[in-house]
Amino acid sequence: MLQGTGSDVGKSLLVAGLCRLFSNRGLMVRPFKPQNMSNNAAVTKDGGEIGRAQWLQARAARVEPTVHMNPVLLKPQSDIGAQIVVQGRVYGTAGATDYQTLKRDLLAAVMDSYRHLQAECDLVLVEGAGSPAEVNLRAGDIANMGFAREANCPVILIGDIDRGGVIASLVGTSELLEPEDRELVSGFLINKFRGDLSLFDDGYRIIEERTGWRGFGTLPFWLDAAKLPAEDAVVLEQQTGRNRKQIHIAVPMLSRISNFDDFDPLKAEVDVLLEFIPPGRPLPRTTDVIILPGTKSTIADLEFLRSQGWDRDIEVHLRHGGRVLGICGGYQMLGQELSDPDGIEGQAPTARGLGLLDIETIFTTDKRLVEVTGTHLPTGKPVHGYEMHMGRTGGPDCDRPLLDLGSHRDGACSEDGLAEGCYLHGLFADDAFRTAWLRQLQPERAAGTNYQGQVDRLLDGLAEHMQKHLDIEGLLATAR
Repeated sequence: MLQGTGSDVGKSLLVAGLCRLFSNRGLMVRPFKPQNMSNNAAVTKDGGEIGRAQWLQARAARVEPTVHMNPVLLKPQSDIGAQIVVQGRVYGTAGATDYQTLKRDLLAAVMDSYRHLQAECDLVLVEGAGSPAEVNLRAGDIANMGFAREANCPVILIGDIDRGGVIASLVGTSELLEPEDRELVSGFLINKFRGDLSLFDDGYRIIEERTGWRGFGTLPFWLDAAKLPAEDAVVLEQQTGRNRKQIHIAVPMLSRISNFDDFDPLKAEVDVLLEFIPPGRPLPRTTDVIILPGTKSTIADLEFLRSQGWDRDIEVHLRHGGRVLGICGGYQMLGQELSDPDGIEGQAPTARGLGLLDIETIFTTDKRLVEVTGTHLPTGKPVHGYEMHMGRTGGPDCDRPLLDLGSHRDGACSEDGLAEGCYLHGLFADDAFRTAWLRQLQPERAAGTNYQGQVDRLLDGLAEHMQKHLDIEGLLATAR
């Protein structure tokens, strides 16, 4: 089990790299995260949803993702409450305080999923959440030491040297852990080092002496990490310096933005400038397309969008011939009205949409979770992705659908063709469709990126990077 001294120390990426490394050695590997908190989720073939990081880790391990790889998923809907997904299905909603009591009841599901994975593979690589040093939350813990103790699972602690204070974070964690938890820690490793590795020799030795833990190596900063799909919105970086030949795409960062990895394939294109626009900044006047992303709280984020003045920016953009695309929650926002008669989102029962598509959405208690394959009707190119939404959308503009998904048609287009939307996440992952869609904006552009091939090359590169700098044999021996 890989735990961290804090959030965003690189746990997800390191598990992905180890999944690919050990898979390359011929081992059957499975990733596992007992509890995850993210609005970036993916649909599995067994009809549930898991954190997107576990989806990437499964790909690294060359296996199909299943709900058992992330049995408890928390999807924040507000600053104090979240939707709870257990083994892929919506379990309910709870505030932060209530969840501290509820999570004790979820350990059975966590252990059931863990044992399910154990039975089908040689090695389970477990990812912790946050930090085990949050001892105020230790009672009933299922994400870190609570799980490790129940599973009798050896733990490797990760320290992030890039943020500073790595000696204090590792030694401090050692001091705070209960004796029984501390005994489960087999060692540590240092992540995201920049510069001459020998300069940290004394620091490494101090950590070993103060903690009594074995060091498994120091991993230099891996620049290609930003090219792999990310799970946390905090890592959304800004690109600048557009040249005149680039296609400019702007994505407003809604307060509950979800599934923003939908746009990773666009970001990988060298002739595309993809910008996530943070609150407080207007949407750029130079943009070719504005994409409204998915959100965990559509009505609340619609009001957030208006509070930023982005609705007026979109109106100006359309008046000048720009295009707007909405995906999932962003698609719902483009309509005339959103209705929530059952209080699914806990907001007002109705809300006025942006009025850019002649459609209306009614939120329902049933959640659609399904992988789909189909055709993008305007270009005739294949698409593949997944639907993950609670709501039904209909109206006159749905007579001009965007996608044919076999069993049904999805999406809508405005009469002038400038505004369109659909429910399909992962829309841009197909290389042929993405190339055709971008050529609608810039007909003279060259052939695009092989995105799926790039992801696999990056995972292999990460595995090689870890093999070079870490004590992989020691880690594997510890697991055994």
